[in-house]
Amino acid sequence: MPELREIETTVDELKHLFTDRALSGETMVLNMGPQHPSTHGVLRLIVELDGETVIRAIPDIGYLHTGIEKNMEAKTYTKALVMTDRLDYLNNIGNNLTYCMAIEKLMEVQVPERAQVIRVLMAELQRIASHLVWLGTHSIDLAAMSVLLYCFREREHIMDIFEMVSGQRMMTSYIRPGGLLRDVPAGFEERVASFLDYLPPKLDDYERLLTNNPIFKQRTQGIGYIGAEDAIKWGMSGSSLRGSGVNYDVRKAMPYSGYEQYEFDVPLETDGDVYARFRVRMREFRESIKICRQALERLSKTKGPVITGDRKVAPPPRSELGTSMEALIHHFKLWTEGFSPPKGEVYAATESPRGELGVYLSRDGGPKPHRVHFRQPSFANLQSLTFLSENHMVADLVAIIGSIDIVLGDVDR
Repeated sequence: MPELREIETTVDELKHLFTDRALSGETMVLNMGPQHPSTHGVLRLIVELDGETVIRAIPDIGYLHTGIEKNMEAKTYTKALVMTDRLDYLNNIGNNLTYCMAIEKLMEVQVPERAQVIRVLMAELQRIASHLVWLGTHSIDLAAMSVLLYCFREREHIMDIFEMVSGQRMMTSYIRPGGLLRDVPAGFEERVASFLDYLPPKLDDYERLLTNNPIFKQRTQGIGYIGAEDAIKWGMSGSSLRGSGVNYDVRKAMPYSGYEQYEFDVPLETDGDVYARFRVRMREFRESIKICRQALERLSKTKGPVITGDRKVAPPPRSELGTSMEALIHHFKLWTEGFSPPKGEVYAATESPRGELGVYLSRDGGPKPHRVHFRQPSFANLQSLTFLSENHMVADLVAIIGSIDIVLGDVDR
């Protein structure tokens, strides 16, 4: 058995992260996290302080590392799908969608129109659910506790819809290569329409509680500023980037699943602070509702299958297994051996609630991916925290972390 070696980090190995004042003892170096409720997960920040002023804040990640990308290389393309639910656990549908889009690009599979409409609808409901978690946790970080309770109350409606469609509230694995697990059940459209009528008055309530609240504005305006040029340099995307005035949204820049057929605006703010990022996400609620209403209208007019008829990629209907030997063989081979795309590599991207979510797939011609890599927006946005927090107070760190809306499962993988 190999000998276990204790790994120690010396001051010399870390001193390049901090100023000379820290080495002389003029400033303090403290840990914030990884067990801290306001770091939104197991995130450790190594913070250099001059009194209560942040000189440097260094994110230290890896406490939630799961090795999902490497584990996916040991699974067939279809069996690896369930792992995508466990990455950004507030964007399960979006993770499924991006991964399946990469597979469909590999296999040159056409997804039925009805499936595309449902994908858009479910992805936007997922965005609303994720933003509700962001709003609730961001608010309680700044002492607005009641908003958290209201947001989780509203989120329950979406979780019930997901359970109605897929049988699961969170880890749905509902989107499959070539389409969907199954069609939406009876009563789905009415349930979603009811929720879309229910939510806007609640958003008005949140706006009244927070948007012009003098305490909330004092905690967020002018805090965590980053300009457009610096936001791009740091690799930011999503609402955090658009809060600095950069008009970039994957749904507009590289449309997928038919998003080019939907009318919606990309909210922008130019102030680049915590309050600007808050304003962007509050407006995104309304735009997602607008897209959902259009998708519902399209769904009622669009009939047909919800998964490709290519039996090399998608399993045959269960009804055929008892009457068709060919269908039974396809079913058996798909779930035991999987399918084998030709050699090559692809990249597919979607607009997740946190920014650009990308999947890179490299294949060697076998039934399992040769390489899998996720471009996770939380990972890219988190690195800007050092820049955002410089010369702010310790209390402001909490507001800044909440404003970039990180999910640690999205960071560590």
